[in-house]
Amino acid sequence: MKQAKFPMETAGKVITCRAAIAWTINAPLCIEEVEVDPPKAGEVRIKIISSGICGSDNHILEGKTKTPLPAILGHEGAGVVESIGEGVSSVKPGDKVLTITVPQCRKCDSCLHAKGNCCLKADVIYPVGLMLDGTTRFTCRGMKVHNLFGTSTFTEYTVMHEISVAKIDDAAPLEKVCILACGVPTGYGAAVNTAQVTPGSTCVVFGLGGVGSAVVLGCRAAGAARIIGIDINERKFARAKALGVTDCLNPRNFKKPIQQVVVEMTGVGADFTFEAIGTIETMVAALESCNLSYGVCVIIGVSPTGSQLSVDPMKLVSGRTLKGCLLGEYKTRDHIPLLVEDYMKKKIDVNSLITHSLPFVKINEGFELLRSGQCIRCVLIF
Repeated sequence: MKQAKFPMETAGKVITCRAAIAWTINAPLCIEEVEVDPPKAGEVRIKIISSGICGSDNHILEGKTKTPLPAILGHEGAGVVESIGEGVSSVKPGDKVLTITVPQCRKCDSCLHAKGNCCLKADVIYPVGLMLDGTTRFTCRGMKVHNLFGTSTFTEYTVMHEISVAKIDDAAPLEKVCILACGVPTGYGAAVNTAQVTPGSTCVVFGLGGVGSAVVLGCRAAGAARIIGIDINERKFARAKALGVTDCLNPRNFKKPIQQVVVEMTGVGADFTFEAIGTIETMVAALESCNLSYGVCVIIGVSPTGSQLSVDPMKLVSGRTLKGCLLGEYKTRDHIPLLVEDYMKKKIDVNSLITHSLPFVKINEGFELLRSGQCIRCVLIF
């Protein structure tokens, strides 16, 4: 496939386009006309082709995760570079790219460390919703509109820092690989990088949505013998089993705590557990579900802003390991393009995670599919 050619007449100019704006929490997104400024030095303007709807976006709309509003949400995007700012060298107009919430500046302590991937220029842990210079590139109704995690993909055009843009294979189908910008590497990497799941092991996955399903793929790829999936929405069970889950549990079907059920099922507790929901209760349950001596528990879910995780220290003194995981521990600009290559070689089954595709204007329908548990991942097509 030849590289996409992009008209240059828009370079350096403000672009007027459509975007879905979150004006307030607990309300539908509004499709609005917005002005998108041209990129400044070190920045890239991207025409968005597709975007996944992630649970993190929903947490913001429900008020669980605090971020400045009004904002253009969305972070799991794929698109084509429209124009670049001064000094940008890693991408050029016409390149296919993924929008990454965790940048890789390749200069800070975290980027330079062999294991670190939480770049110090990221806006994902305590988001302020602005570019690194403290401004925004979006305007609507004469008001400045915040971005999300330095990405914002629920818009026909967005502006990002070069350090957050991953150039990918020009043959990659953008309507599929967008979820490799967040959900897939977050879950898959939690299994293969953070936990380092071993062949023949028993794994437990709390939450069978998009990220939890990607955890299942990672556990299966690593050779896990048993994968127990836990969710209160039984609509997800059939799809989960098709991905590789061996046992499905609904905590509401038991009179005892689900961690006790898991320990009794396994006899000694699981080797590896993963929390992909984002509540304190399920994080504690995941920790207590793993083997008290050598079990590894990985926290992936985004907890409500300001929440505190309280754990009996004796749960750890016995030998358990409690770990956190951000975007699968991948150094994003280095490794995300390699995951796209693996997808192209059919090594990672991304397609099975995309259960629904909708036109961008039906974005609120996509969120309803997510909330009802009817989809694993819904992708918006622009």
